[in-house]
Amino acid sequence: MDLWLIVWIVVGAALLAAEIFTTTFILLMFAIGAFAAAGAAALGAGVPVQAAVFAAGSALSFLAVRPTLKRYMRRDVRDMQMGVEALEGSTALVIEAVDHDSGQIKIDGELWRARPYDATQTFAIGERVRVIEIKGATAMVWKD
Repeated sequence: MDLWLIVWIVVGAALLAAEIFTTTFILLMFAIGAFAAAGAAALGAGVPVQAAVFAAGSALSFLAVRPTLKRYMRRDVRDMQMGVEALEGSTALVIEAVDHDSGQIKIDGELWRARPYDATQTFAIGERVRVIEIKGATAMVWKD
């Protein structure tokens, strides 16, 4: 086995191990470059080519991979809607005519009591409506 192949694999593994403790996604990008250089060494490339592959692999991973990882890690749990908040804005099918007194819709397979968001509107069976908000156990809907 080529000495440089082993060197690049050891360097990549060491950088990965160090990244675990820093969690900055900087050392990870260099580890990607080191593993790319190990691939070049395995294919028989010379040391200058391996160094170029290391530099290019590291730079490309900084440009392409790191922003995606940082965006994923910075996402806020509050941005993920759950419960009835997740239903707001979704499309529903009118199952029972909806007016200011009664009505029923189906949202993602679930039946919900519904009222028009604008009390003067009515919706016939089979119409598509948009859920504007959920008040208690009642969906307030609008013509989609």
